[in-house]
Amino acid sequence: MRRIALVLGMIGAAAAANADEGMWPYNRVPVMVLQKEYGFSPAPDWLDHLRHSSVRFNNGGSGSFVSQDGLIVTNHHVGADCIHKISNAENDYYKGGFSSKEYGKEQPCPDLELNVVEKITDVTPRVEGAVQAGMTDSQANDARRKAMAAIEKEESEKSGLRSDVVKLYQGEEYDLYQYKKYTDVRLVFAPEFQLAFFGGDPDNFEYPRWDIDFAFFRAYENGKPAHPADWLKWKAHGPKEGELLFVSGNPGLTSRRDTMSQCKFFRETRYPRTIALLERRLRVLKTYAARGVEEARQAQEGIFGIENSLKAIRGYLKGLEDPSVAKANEAEEADLRRRVEANAEWKGKWGAAWDAIARAQAESAELYARNQALGGGLSGSDLFFLSRTLLRREQETTKGNGDRYREFRDSNLASIDQQLFSSAPIYQELEKAMLADGLQFLKETLGDGDPLVKALFKTESPEALALRCVNGTKMKDPAFRKKLSEGGVAAVSASDDPMLVLAKSLDTASRALRDQLEKDVTAVETENGPKVAKAYFAVHGKDTYPDATFTLRLAFGPAKGYTAGGKAIPYETDFGGLYLHSKEHGAKVPYDLTPRVSAAKKKLNPRTPVDFVLAADITGGNSGSPVVDRSGALVGLIFDGNIESLGNEFRYSETVARAVAASTDAISASLRTIYAGGWVADELEGKRAK
Repeated sequence: MRRIALVLGMIGAAAAANADEGMWPYNRVPVMVLQKEYGFSPAPDWLDHLRHSSVRFNNGGSGSFVSQDGLIVTNHHVGADCIHKISNAENDYYKGGFSSKEYGKEQPCPDLELNVVEKITDVTPRVEGAVQAGMTDSQANDARRKAMAAIEKEESEKSGLRSDVVKLYQGEEYDLYQYKKYTDVRLVFAPEFQLAFFGGDPDNFEYPRWDIDFAFFRAYENGKPAHPADWLKWKAHGPKEGELLFVSGNPGLTSRRDTMSQCKFFRETRYPRTIALLERRLRVLKTYAARGVEEARQAQEGIFGIENSLKAIRGYLKGLEDPSVAKANEAEEADLRRRVEANAEWKGKWGAAWDAIARAQAESAELYARNQALGGGLSGSDLFFLSRTLLRREQETTKGNGDRYREFRDSNLASIDQQLFSSAPIYQELEKAMLADGLQFLKETLGDGDPLVKALFKTESPEALALRCVNGTKMKDPAFRKKLSEGGVAAVSASDDPMLVLAKSLDTASRALRDQLEKDVTAVETENGPKVAKAYFAVHGKDTYPDATFTLRLAFGPAKGYTAGGKAIPYETDFGGLYLHSKEHGAKVPYDLTPRVSAAKKKLNPRTPVDFVLAADITGGNSGSPVVDRSGALVGLIFDGNIESLGNEFRYSETVARAVAASTDAISASLRTIYAGGWVADELEGKRAK
């Protein structure tokens, strides 16, 4: 195993407000806090081993290596995008599960990228050194962006690793994350969706739970199974109550250090409008799914994803609307601003930052509806998304690396191209439904009098325009997309493909709006966010963690239950509870059991643990994260938080908030007893020979 230790930048960090609070970067792990609170200090080689064993699923989740032959475990719902894309009318792996015993016979995922952190480096001086005195906010933002792109390009070419510069502490610091990248990833084993998501949307973000949410993949290199130097030892039984546990994963985004004006924007504009759009899109998908069995299969992953997002965002909004949360945040900000105002030096350097951010939020709110109509409202169509991506790829790559939109920088083009030229299926009738509604949403949002609406629809309805574009496009063919890309901006500009023509007809307005938001909102936040952070550090010290950024973090806390509604909630559930929960709901959808799960009842020990909760700090993106004990052995997989944890997006509280994990007990029992998956269990236990 590799033993290349990271410098532990905050080994002496003081405890956060709650000892178990924090999503800690691996170069800032609070070792002394762990020693003080739990009598355990993870050594550098312990941290290195866990870091190198941890995997980021670039479509929005986490996982870990669990064998020397590149076997990876994550949640079923993290792998569901791949499972859905490799399924068809004859083989619905989403519904029926998937299993492949033979190396090389696993199903390749068409566009999945996995990342493993190799190195983290502070590059703040290089980024901030690009900003010159007298620059406007917009000029300073451009200078930082160019510096970030240059660093990424230089370091990527030097190392061969994916290189991403990440903004931390609202831009007060910048770290370079370098990743080993795997793009040949294959599905090895997945249970039926019904077992992985037992209880469906009604039980989502609830606890107790009985979901056995897992799937196995394998990373390949040069056509052969990868052989990572580090992988996690599988422990066939989960944790005991009170046991200290660690979570290593990639939390997506939190906003705990946002200003009150930013919170107001989320509460009054972003979340309500996002919820309304998602509800609308869900109705379209459910209407389409009602057409027939095959239509339901095509729409099922989209329905699951939207229902999951809706429940999460409603929880975030509820947390922001909680009077106690709002009062605490307001008091904290008011106190900080008073202290800054009382110090002449601080006032001069940082005093105007909050008002500048507030003005930017007001403009963002004013432009949000139009931005949503031109962007998110149309993103439900894969064909439109691919067309816009191809169009912008060719336009942006005619510019210098540092002058492009961030997603098209040189160091990220390979990842863009993997998605752009993916062989993932596109369903024509579903595309018509999604594009028609996206265009109708644009028309309703901007209004019939808007010049763009007049020019776009002319004598056509949104439905007729969608029908013409989907029926006439060749963009569903990856070879066509590839050929156009090889022809560069000239070929794309000259193309009369109707879907590309649609993307081009909206692109000028969309770009102008994006550039305005970049100048008047993003640049202002990038310039003033660090000032707020510096003020906070001056008053409270810097012994804290940055907000989540979909980069690898370490969280920790004990396995323990909680009290909700005056009722004690145990930390662990078991198979007996799963069968009872189904019976109590009449075994009706979504509490029905598949034939294999029903047949296994007599063979399973009813006391075998299924799920457990722990007081670790997580958020979206942590799904699939390995949960390990002090020895570094895998004891569970994060797959959710309870409903009380959603408020942690803006302010942490561990009183009743819990991370929810599937126990290795349940996964091992499922492999050996419910399914004919003993060969996977053998590999996990080091017994399988190639």
